[in-house]
Amino acid sequence: MSNSLFSKEMQDQLKELKGQLSKGRDTSSADGDNQKPTEPVSLPTQKQVNKTVKQMNSEHVDDDKVLFMQAMHGVNQLEDKNVRSPANASKAGKPDATTLSKRAAAQGSEASDLGAGLSDMQALLNPVAAEAFLSYKQPTLQNKIFDQLKKGKLRWYDAVDIHGCTIEEARVAMTQLLSQAKQKNETMVKIVHGKGSEAILKTCVNGWLRQLPEVLAFCSAPPKDGGNGAVLVLLKKPKADGE
Repeated sequence: MSNSLFSKEMQDQLKELKGQLSKGRDTSSADGDNQKPTEPVSLPTQKQVNKTVKQMNSEHVDDDKVLFMQAMHGVNQLEDKNVRSPANASKAGKPDATTLSKRAAAQGSEASDLGAGLSDMQALLNPVAAEAFLSYKQPTLQNKIFDQLKKGKLRWYDAVDIHGCTIEEARVAMTQLLSQAKQKNETMVKIVHGKGSEAILKTCVNGWLRQLPEVLAFCSAPPKDGGNGAVLVLLKKPKADGE
């Protein structure tokens, strides 16, 4: 066949294999009394093969390919663990706390300046409960905008998950996120701090954000965005050049 992808020898082998599979395994050997009979292998019908061909949207499937498809019927593909799954791929879009911490260490810059002015002690002296609703706003912010923030009506642009981090890692990741938002002219971010039995990171985030003049307001997120295990943060708009 001119369109065949298989050699003459391969075609003969496939036809022979088809014949063996159709008859089932030979049980008439010398010690056949000790062997269990094997049921004939069920091959897909021509109709099933045609359906598969149609699904493949291909008209270039000759008899050899049909034989091959029948011979391979029931063979399962082994999982390739070197390929990243779609679920993991979708998560790759948002940097985690470790990534942000490493990025901040490499860049040095503005994120380090933000973190340098934060007091862990001041934050920890005002502990909050795991289920507490966090709420803060600067006096200059309009109540209308603050209400929209609390109701989850303001869109956040980027986020970081810091629960499970050390206090140092969490502080660096948070300040790096805020620094990135400023560079991108974004005014809303989300920080997932978790709850935990003692709510240490939640307490720290609550205290740190109150110390930053760049933060106009923040509050616990609505249920769809993490509830009391996360905060939505409203930042000041970056000043345009010349202002």
